Amino acid sequence: MKKYLKLLRVEQWVKNLFVFVPLFFSGNVKNLDLLTKSIFAFIIFSLAAGVVYILNDYNDIEADRKHPEKRRRPLASGAVSKSTAISILVGLVIINILLTLFAHFYLQTSIWKFACIIVFYFLMNLAYTFKLKHVPIIDIFIIAIGFVLRVQAGGYITGIFISQWAILLTFVLALVLAIGKRRGELINAQVSGKTRRALDGYNVQFADITLSISVTLAIVCYLMFTLSPEVQLKSHSSIFYTVIFVVFAFLRYLQQTLVYNRTESPTKILYRDRYIQITLVLWVVSFLILIYFKESIHQFNLL
Repeated sequence: MKKYLKLLRVEQWVKNLFVFVPLFFSGNVKNLDLLTKSIFAFIIFSLAAGVVYILNDYNDIEADRKHPEKRRRPLASGAVSKSTAISILVGLVIINILLTLFAHFYLQTSIWKFACIIVFYFLMNLAYTFKLKHVPIIDIFIIAIGFVLRVQAGGYITGIFISQWAILLTFVLALVLAIGKRRGELINAQVSGKTRRALDGYNVQFADITLSISVTLAIVCYLMFTLSPEVQLKSHSSIFYTVIFVVFAFLRYLQQTLVYNRTESPTKILYRDRYIQITLVLWVVSFLILIYFKESIHQFNLL
C-alpha cells in the first residue's frame, strides 16, 4: 500500500489545501455546505494531481533512475510496474469524473467552471511533463499557475469571490516555492551532476536574486491583501499586523535556504522546520480570531 501512496505522492497533496483559501479568507469556514464543497474540491484536485504525478514518473523512468533520490520512486525502482501504474491512472480519471458529476447533481453547485479548471490544470501539466519542464523560467511559472488554479477551483466550486491581491499573493508565493526547489537542485547538481535539463538556464546567483525578489513581492502582496476593502470589511482592522508572522516565516525560509543551504524541497522544509510550523500556527490562529471573532473583539475593545 505504501508504494501506491508514494506513487501518488500523497505527501505533496498538502499543496491542494490552497482550494480552501477562498473559504478561509471569506470567513465561511463554519458554513457546512461550502465546507463540504471545498472538501470535494480538495479530493478531486488531489486525485487529478495523482494522475499528473503518475504520468510524470512514467515519462521520466530512465532519468529518475540516474537521480540520487528519484531512483527510489515506485516506477523508477520497479516497485510498481508500468501496467499497474496505467491501471491506477485510468481508475483515478474515472473516479474524478464520477466525483465531479456527484458534486454537480447532489451538492447543487455549478461545476462547469470548476471542471474547466481541472481540465486546464491537467492539460497544462501534460505539456509540462512532456516539454515545458525543460524550458527555464516557463517551468517555474507553470508551477506557480498551478497554485493559482487551486485557489480559483476553491472559489468556483463555492461561489466565493477571490480578490486580485489573493491571486497575486498565491502566484508569487508559489514562485518562491518553485525557485527554492530549483536552487536546491542546483546545489545538489554541484555534487551529483545536473538531473534536469531546465537547470541549464539557472545558476545559484540567479536563483538567489529571483528568490529575494519573489519573497519581497509576496510580502507586499500580502500586506495589500490585508488592507484591501473586502478583507477589512470581513475582519478586524488590525489584521494587517499578521504580516509580522508572514515576514518571519519568509525570513526563516530564506535563512534555511541561503545561509544553511538546505537543499530539500520547500514542502520538506515545511514538514521539518519547527519555527516555520509554529509561525504558521500562530498566523492561522490570529487570522481566525480577527475574522471569526471580530465582533467579540469590538465588544470588549481588545484591539
